[in-house]
Amino acid sequence: MKKTYKIDVDCANCANLMEEEAKKTPGVKDAVVSFMTLKMKVEFEEGADVNTVMQNVLANCKKAEPDCEVFL
Repeated sequence: MKKTYKIDVDCANCANLMEEEAKKTPGVKDAVVSFMTLKMKVEFEEGADVNTVMQNVLANCKKAEPDCEVFL
């Protein structure tokens, strides 16, 4: 399953950090963060609980970039 989320991030480098952290999160098959569109596209692994995975994605992203936001 793939979903798109609106994000708030200050710069392209921060968006790259968010993408790296999202990809490391268990349950995420792939993630792409676009600074230009302020969107994060996430592809989830089969059987993953989307809400739990996204809470973990947000927590991981905030470790790398505390000012970022993912609107779930």
